[in-house]
This record gives sequence, C-alpha cells and structure tokens, in this order.
Amino acid sequence: MLLHIGVSAHPSLTALPGSNVLQQLVNGAEAWALSIALLGAFIGSAIWAVAAHTHNHHYAARGRMAVLVSGASALIVGAAPGLVNFFQHLGTTAK
Repeated sequence: MLLHIGVSAHPSLTALPGSNVLQQLVNGAEAWALSIALLGAFIGSAIWAVAAHTHNHHYAARGRMAVLVSGASALIVGAAPGLVNFFQHLGTTAK
C-alpha cells in the first residue's frame, strides 16, 4: 500500500527572523537599480544629443542604444515583482 503525503508551502515575510531586513534590502536594491537606469538614460540622451549635433552617427547610435537599454532595464525592474508573483501563482496551480 502506497501512502501519499502532500507537502505545501505558504510564503510569508514574517515567518523567519530578519525577514524585514531582507525586505528592506530588496527595496533598496530596486531603488538603486532604478536610479542607475535613470542615470544611464540621462547619460545616453546627452551622448545622443551631442553626437547628433556634431554629425557623429556612430556615437549617436550608441547614445540611442543606451537610452533604450536603460528604459528596458527600468521596465524589467518595475515589472519583476509582478512577474515573480505571476509565476509563483502559476506554480501553485500545478499538480
């Protein structure tokens, strides 16, 4: 006779000591990542503007790419908690 024992997991930020510190680290890391993305967008747009004004197409393209990468990075950082929660919820529905 086979005995089936089910296991479960219920994520809780208060279940372990120090969880509030971990949450503060996550919040701080997100703020740093968004700040760096914003700085990248500022620098990229400045390079793009100066290079376009001086007819340097190579550096203008690099500045444009920096702006796009910074925007994509900010999108990913902002969407990451929602994506993780979506896939965690999707995973709980698997049997």
